Amino acid sequence: MHITEEMMDPELRKTGKAIRQMMPYVTPTRIKLINKATDVLRGTNRTNLNYEQHYITRADGSKLRICVYSPQTPQENVPGVLWIHGGGYALELPELEASAFAQIANETGAVIVAPDYTRSPDRPYPAALEDCYASLEWLRDHTDEYGIRSDQLVVAGGSAGGGLTAALNLYARDKGEIAIAFQIAFYPMLDDQPTASSLNNDAPIWNTKSNEVSWRLYLGDLYGTHSIPAYAAPARATDLSGLPPMISFVGDLDPFYSETVTFIDRLAASGVPTYFKVYSGAYHAFNIIKHAELANDANQFLIDNFKYCMTQYFAEQPK
Repeated sequence: MHITEEMMDPELRKTGKAIRQMMPYVTPTRIKLINKATDVLRGTNRTNLNYEQHYITRADGSKLRICVYSPQTPQENVPGVLWIHGGGYALELPELEASAFAQIANETGAVIVAPDYTRSPDRPYPAALEDCYASLEWLRDHTDEYGIRSDQLVVAGGSAGGGLTAALNLYARDKGEIAIAFQIAFYPMLDDQPTASSLNNDAPIWNTKSNEVSWRLYLGDLYGTHSIPAYAAPARATDLSGLPPMISFVGDLDPFYSETVTFIDRLAASGVPTYFKVYSGAYHAFNIIKHAELANDANQFLIDNFKYCMTQYFAEQPK
């Protein structure tokens, strides 16, 4: 699907054109360069929140870094949010999404735990999922220290972070060790197989070429085989029953549009409450373009539904 400038929302066109010119798509080399440039932000706090770093010991003895963001004036009985950053499973780090943490924490009092999970160029699936589950365990075990309600753990993320959110909820449901109250997965990266919107899509920020490169890196030797589990590509899940309520949005020019709509429809058909909105004329990650009305609407949609779900959904931890 060729995405013309005329198809884009007028407020997104100029930025979309510039991004297309600067980086038409990602390659393994570009991924390395981008990560090298952004890794200098590791350990910095660009918010008005309290910021801490903690380290979890993995099974192999290596350390997983997690970042904890909390309001400067601590509150009691607030949600604890495991926020999983995006970046095609290959890019970025928690600090790059700190503005989103600040918006949620300042408006709801929530405490954000953001893992610096293993990126796919370093190790493919299941490394990132295992890191996210270990971080969720840490969040569950430290609720008292931060005034977090143990019955209101939330998992959230966009793009690959949304894909990992969906995967982690499937994984946690099946393990039965940790209860999640609700989830947020906006424009999630769910399906390694081509869909109507991901095929021949040349939209800004993320497109078919970037998608293929990233799935190859993330799936490793599994790529192109019949052995890809739903924990790697959640669109492959056959049973979506018993999952937590879902908040989501997506643009109709996004390569992930079709897989998101299909996944939301399947959740609803499985009896899972869904809060979902489609934005016409919006490409991937449009909500970071702050001057655009669509971006502000999408971010407010997330906050409004987060606040609503805070009053409606709770999940007691298993004994």
